[in-house]
Amino acid sequence: MNLRSVSFTLLFLWLLVVPAMGQSLYDNGPVNGNTDAWTINFGFVVSDSFINSSGNNTFSGFEFWAWVFPGDSITSVDLEIGTAPGDSSLFADTTIALAQVGSCLSNNFGFDVCEYEGTFAGTILPPGGPLWVSIQNAVVPSGDPAYWDENSGVGCGGDNGMGGGCPSVGYENTVGTIPSEAFSFFGICGSGGCGPPVPEPGSVILLGSGILALAGLMGRKLS
Repeated sequence: MNLRSVSFTLLFLWLLVVPAMGQSLYDNGPVNGNTDAWTINFGFVVSDSFINSSGNNTFSGFEFWAWVFPGDSITSVDLEIGTAPGDSSLFADTTIALAQVGSCLSNNFGFDVCEYEGTFAGTILPPGGPLWVSIQNAVVPSGDPAYWDENSGVGCGGDNGMGGGCPSVGYENTVGTIPSEAFSFFGICGSGGCGPPVPEPGSVILLGSGILALAGLMGRKLS
């Protein structure tokens, strides 16, 4: 079955904190886990806006949350940074190898929720925006789909750790505007400074008492 998005309701969500790679340059907030996730392979492209308002920062690390089928993993993803979703003036266009952060957690509908991070050649981005990050062509050795967690920017720390430049806007290449996703950028601060060097959310523990109703599961035919 091919999916456009998957929805599920978690019992309860508790965030642990672990150190992240590099200086935080933009943080769109922690994993949500109770709304949707959007396909990032099979020709589907998901883009999120972000603001880089403080100095000529060097972006070199990307972290995001994904939902995969049990036993699956994402080994790489294509990443673009530009002035529009998916294309226009590109500052970065590369494939990044991914490392899983911590252990995946299983939700009550059978999906694994995992955090991935990867690095790329340092890219100096001009201040301002919005700029757009787009990911696609996620490689899953099993050939299964992979999904980018939608968090709608709730808890967004932005480009200064205090909500600067929030919220992000999301875009999907076949649907149009969607809520934004869970992701962070890391790297080196420019002359204008950037967010504080604090740990980022790194793992989730799903706890609960009682069963909540399934929000829904939406499919999409891939052509």
